[in-house]
Amino acid sequence: MPSDTETEAAEAETPEPDPVREGLRDRMAAELGDALLASDIAPGTQLTVRVAAEAWRTAGLVARDHLGCRWFDFLSAIDWMPSPYGRYEDDGFEAPAAIDPDGPFETGVAGGETRFQVFARVVDTTAHTDVVLKADVPPDTLTVPSWVPVYDGADWHERETWEMFGVAFDGHPALRNIYLPSDFEGNPLRKDFPLIARIVKPWPGIVDVEPMPEEDEEPAGEEGDAS
Repeated sequence: MPSDTETEAAEAETPEPDPVREGLRDRMAAELGDALLASDIAPGTQLTVRVAAEAWRTAGLVARDHLGCRWFDFLSAIDWMPSPYGRYEDDGFEAPAAIDPDGPFETGVAGGETRFQVFARVVDTTAHTDVVLKADVPPDTLTVPSWVPVYDGADWHERETWEMFGVAFDGHPALRNIYLPSDFEGNPLRKDFPLIARIVKPWPGIVDVEPMPEEDEEPAGEEGDAS
């Protein structure tokens, strides 16, 4: 007979059922087949699916037309490579750490095999369900299909992602800078882009932090107050 500890461990490993999001995942799997690489369900909260890069636009169409996710929330990218500069805790510049830009890297829910991923969130506002879609960005091209033919609102999101991460979107009508000069070199949201301003002056939240008061510290004026 299993002990209480073993029973609790088995219950913790058994995912909480979520028929709504399990149904969404199964519908996506039926439409995408082997292009759906992995999924993760946060019960009562969110479905995350990772799809093959070549199926990125198709996955958006499936979410829109088969899952009812007509509302586009956002699209961006993730650079899973650890920063070679750390968190800029110390004042002054130190040589960056040696990190293999080809990985492997630790990734988030639904996994991943490349340094860069694109991800987007879409919502069925009637059923109050949302889906996060992810795709590994091919390292040789750093290009995935554009979502602009699927969701018009993806236009500026893809421009920002291209500008900040260097990920291109095949079929986008006009990839051009939003924030930076047209001749700016580099992609500021890549982990290996040095934040020179933080090398000169560390993040305000890292230095000169006052300690929290002790829990048993009495407010001034209360000790020995006989009034």
